[in-house]
Order: sequence, then C-alpha cells, then structure tokens
Amino acid sequence: MEDVIYYNNLYDCYGCLLTDKQREYFEDYYFNNLSLAEMAENYEVSRNAIFKQLHIVIDKLVEYENKLKLYEKKEKFTKLLDEVSDSKLKEKLEELI
Repeated sequence: MEDVIYYNNLYDCYGCLLTDKQREYFEDYYFNNLSLAEMAENYEVSRNAIFKQLHIVIDKLVEYENKLKLYEKKEKFTKLLDEVSDSKLKEKLEELI
C-alpha cells in the first residue's frame, strides 16, 4: 500500500512528463482500480503488454524522482513548514507548494 501512495505522489509531480497513453494506463490502474485484464480488453492489447507498460511508467517516475528530487524536496519543505510559527510567513510559504 505504501508503494501505491508513493507512486501516486510521484505521478502528481511527474505525470505531465509521461505520454498520454502512459498517463491513461497509470490512471486506469491506480486511480480507477481497473484490473490488468479489464485494461487489456479496453485497449485491445494483451494483459502482458499492460503489465510491461505499467512497469515502464513506474520506472520512469522513480527515475525522474532520483534525478530531480521534487517529491523529496516537497516533503522536506512541508515538514519545515509545520515548524513555522509566524502565520503570515506560513501562509506565504504554503502558496509556494
């Protein structure tokens, strides 16, 4: 379950870097809870093709994070933000997220 949450967070950061088809596969599997068989039927490809493409998408998302660290930085920033006591400063910093 933790992996799914992590992948969804990475998708929020890097989904725009994926192809339209990769986004569709990811969203159908992780957001719409379609099975590989359902997706294979919908896209008229084999179940194995869907499985491979999902792994390619996950690998790309992890690669982007390893290189750019946007999700890691956002998490660190959010933790620091919790420690800020000045409400005006906190409000301005929240706008950056």
